[in-house]
Amino acid sequence: MTRFNRRVILVKRPTADATPDCFLVEDEALEPLAEGQLRVAVEYISVDAGMRTMLRGEGYHRQVALGGVILAGGVGRIIESTLSDWSVGQAVRGGLGAQTLATVTPEMVERVDDGFGPLSVHLGLLGGSTGVTAYIGMEQVAKVKPGDIFAVSAAAGAVGAVAGQIAKKAGAYVIGIAGGQRKTAFLVDKLGFDAAIDYKGQDVSAELKRLAPNGINVFFDNVGGAILDAALDHLALRARVVICGAISQYDDMDHVTGPSMYLRLAERQSVMEGFAYFHFPERMEPAKAQLSEWLAEGSIVLPEEILTGIDAYPEALQFMFSGGNLGKLMVKAS
Repeated sequence: MTRFNRRVILVKRPTADATPDCFLVEDEALEPLAEGQLRVAVEYISVDAGMRTMLRGEGYHRQVALGGVILAGGVGRIIESTLSDWSVGQAVRGGLGAQTLATVTPEMVERVDDGFGPLSVHLGLLGGSTGVTAYIGMEQVAKVKPGDIFAVSAAAGAVGAVAGQIAKKAGAYVIGIAGGQRKTAFLVDKLGFDAAIDYKGQDVSAELKRLAPNGINVFFDNVGGAILDAALDHLALRARVVICGAISQYDDMDHVTGPSMYLRLAERQSVMEGFAYFHFPERMEPAKAQLSEWLAEGSIVLPEEILTGIDAYPEALQFMFSGGNLGKLMVKAS
């Protein structure tokens, strides 16, 4: 029986927004598996901010080729296998792409535990670019102490929401910066942040001065640009600035706007350090173990927003680029 894969192809590089005409959703007939291959029915596909640079063909992240399947992390189950130690029904995670059926080899995927409920959690709280990134950044770089004033940008996103909750666990006073009243209310009412700033409706610098009159001890940045400058201008002595991402800059990586307030680092004997989770391979498994424990006890949560159907992938990208999602954004492939 011939299997058909429905996949999202990049047919035109976006010059501004990634509009639907940049993509083609098509069906392809799949060949029988070759020796050493696995076939995975993709259940959930990750939608990430870094896709902005991947579609444009420039920048820090991997690049999507014209005519190629959109690169994306995914999670699903093996439905065909040529290898005895990779069983049909096994849940796996990896670079499965924006498609319904992925043909892969074992080094492209990893086994995951399906005992936490929907497999989406392995792209959300237990995902490498989400919960694991937040955990490693907090443990290895931020190093929050009890009593610290901690601020995080893109606080209602997949990384920021987890980083803020970890800071609360460490005994910090937590300020989240996010766009819109829906998000700021969620941070305070649902995640337990001490305060939240709506950068779309409030003056970030003035609010930081009001909420942290003695300065910020740790700033965890996912945005860059003007928000990073505002935080730098309100650092306490010997503060730590963690650079995790810079989503405000991804639209034009050839003309990145650097922080104009960087001299505050010298004035206040502070440090700024960037990282990615894969810089700390030895901490990935401990991170997953601790996040799994917190997940099981319900002491850390990460909201998921899921669009249904592979054809919704271009719509999901637009939703993310407009900053509409709360928590982790995904597409349920079928």
